[in-house]
Amino acid sequence: METSVQRAVQEALTNVRRHAPAAATVTVRAALRGGQLTVEVHNGPAAERTAAPAGGRGGFGLVGLRERAEAVGGALTAGPTPEGGWQLTASFPVLDPGPGAGPDTEGGMARSDP
Repeated sequence: METSVQRAVQEALTNVRRHAPAAATVTVRAALRGGQLTVEVHNGPAAERTAAPAGGRGGFGLVGLRERAEAVGGALTAGPTPEGGWQLTASFPVLDPGPGAGPDTEGGMARSDP
């Protein structure tokens, strides 16, 4: 599961760089709730409209991520936000949180802002 989580965040941040390079904000959040690890990557709108990234569409980024998430029992959604940004949310089942893991954090997510 660790690789799937890392790839989801990596692809989301790569897409921000390619499609909204001048976005004023990018937020990465993670939370453990009810046996699910959820990661969210949200960016604000691009400061200006840019041309299509060089090299065309690239690959199967979001399609591949969705397939990867579903293969381990998770889910992935991605799409535009009302304010013109983009959000990717991926959730993955956690089979064993390991020793020392705290209780679920229903109220909030860990946050990393640039």
